[in-house]
Amino acid sequence: KGPRPGEIGSAVILGHVDSTKGPAVFYRLQNLSSGDRISVELANDKVAHFEVARVAQYANEDFPGSKVYAGSPDRPALNLVTCGGEFDRDAGGYQSNVVVYATYLWATDA
Repeated sequence: KGPRPGEIGSAVILGHVDSTKGPAVFYRLQNLSSGDRISVELANDKVAHFEVARVAQYANEDFPGSKVYAGSPDRPALNLVTCGGEFDRDAGGYQSNVVVYATYLWATDA
């Protein structure tokens, strides 16, 4: 319901870190660091390019929803979110979230 990658505002992509079958799409998300590049293929045959600004980990109860979902109202941004921290089966899963904050660079043809 929010902006798409490359549009004004904070585009957010959520992905699993793993499943009962093994690693998932964002398994290595926490390994990104400032300066790394991210490319997102768009439906209009364009590719939006971003640069990682920072990687943060938040306890589930401290997740900054407004910062992740509405933190960049005046410029394009991309925030990637997955589970992180310790897995606690009794508590119902991972106890933290990993968030990658990335700034828009440019778009190219796919």
